[in-house]
Amino acid sequence: MKLVTAVVRPERFGDVKDALERYGIQGMTVSTVHGYGRQRGQREVYRGAEYTVDLLEKVRIETVVEDAESRDVVEVIVTAARTGEPGDGKVWLTPVEHTVRVSSGESGGAAV
Repeated sequence: MKLVTAVVRPERFGDVKDALERYGIQGMTVSTVHGYGRQRGQREVYRGAEYTVDLLEKVRIETVVEDAESRDVVEVIVTAARTGEPGDGKVWLTPVEHTVRVSSGESGGAAV
């Protein structure tokens, strides 16, 4: 199994969520996070004063999937999140050694 983690623009989250649901993903964890990548924040103007926002708001999406579908899920996320501009986000895979569904005690692939 793999943990798919994506950090995307907040305005693209709805598109990513809808695309994952169409693909068949049944569960995900979503968090609002702050950070920056290569774009190193952005300049904004507020009441005539210019300032730099160093940490930009992003949405972090996590879901555990079977190994065989992990690359497809990454492609679904990338396609839905892409605007072509810096700051679109990142997606990465992490191996998952074991899972257990707390409510039923199911483990492994059955818990996903």
